[in-house]
Amino acid sequence: MPRDTRELGSAWLTYQRHDFPLPSPELERYVSYYWDVSWDYAEPYRQKIVPYPNVHLTFQDGAAYVRGVASGHQTKVLAGRSGVFGVAFRPGCFRPFLHASVSTITDRSLDAREVFTDLPDRPSVETVERCLLARRPAPDPRADEAADIVSMIVAKPDLTRVDDLAHASGMSVRGLQRLFAEYVGIGPKWVIRRYRLHEVTERLAKGAEIDWASLAVELGYADQAHFVRDFKEMFGETPTWYAARY
Repeated sequence: MPRDTRELGSAWLTYQRHDFPLPSPELERYVSYYWDVSWDYAEPYRQKIVPYPNVHLTFQDGAAYVRGVASGHQTKVLAGRSGVFGVAFRPGCFRPFLHASVSTITDRSLDAREVFTDLPDRPSVETVERCLLARRPAPDPRADEAADIVSMIVAKPDLTRVDDLAHASGMSVRGLQRLFAEYVGIGPKWVIRRYRLHEVTERLAKGAEIDWASLAVELGYADQAHFVRDFKEMFGETPTWYAARY
């Protein structure tokens, strides 16, 4: 089937608007950013969403949901004129709100009122912050530890193996896996792979010419075929097919 031209060459910018306000200092321990997305499509559009290890609180059409970390890409159909407001929690830092292992909501959504009370009818940074501040939990050192390890993965592209991450963080592999299951909701291997593949989309966004074989080696893959398999599993399409989106 021919591709939808609205997904090629950054054409989505014509139809969508994105804003990413930052949290107040009182909430930056827990919240990475807010996101406010609106769209206007005369014909339905299939939007590909590739996950990061964030739990989200989302508001749309009068409903609110907590969405756990998704282990793979998803497709959402956008139609008409509408929008979504959301909160992206720092990886590892939703556990104090949930009072349960974050792995229990991986690949799941639940009514946000199971976690939060007094949610605003009209979500905005100001109204949602008031709600979160009212429910702000006590500091959890383990949540901070999990968030710091994820930040280490982001900051150090040479960390491509769980063994190396465990050594860098001063933990055993089993201890690291338990921490991630409880606080992040998905394993450290998945998080490493996601942020290494993020390097690909960052370069595409900057318009860089990419030597795929060399990049595969740089990202810690044994060969290009392994890199392509991982990319397709995460993004739902090959790197060269995905590159046409830019």
